[in-house]
Amino acid sequence: MPDVTSESPRDPLICSAKDCRRTAGWVLAWNNPKLHTPERRKTWLACEDHREHLSKFLGLRGFLKDVVPLAEWEKSAADR
Repeated sequence: MPDVTSESPRDPLICSAKDCRRTAGWVLAWNNPKLHTPERRKTWLACEDHREHLSKFLGLRGFLKDVVPLAEWEKSAADR
C-alpha cells in the first residue's frame, strides 16, 4: 500500500482570464462597493501575461484594491 501523507500536492492555481489555463502568479484583490462591505476582498488570480489586463479591467470600475504576488498572499493567509 502506498504511503499517504497529510500534505498531498495541490493542483496549480489557474489564471482567472477567460480561456487562460496558465498557472497564476498574482492575486488581484477587489471589491464592488455596491455589493460588498469595505473590508471584504474578492480575488482573481492572474498569470504574468494577464495581470495588467485584469488589473485595468478592475481598476476602471474602481474595484481594484491590491495586486500581490501569489506566494506573498498565501504566506499572509497562513499567518492569519
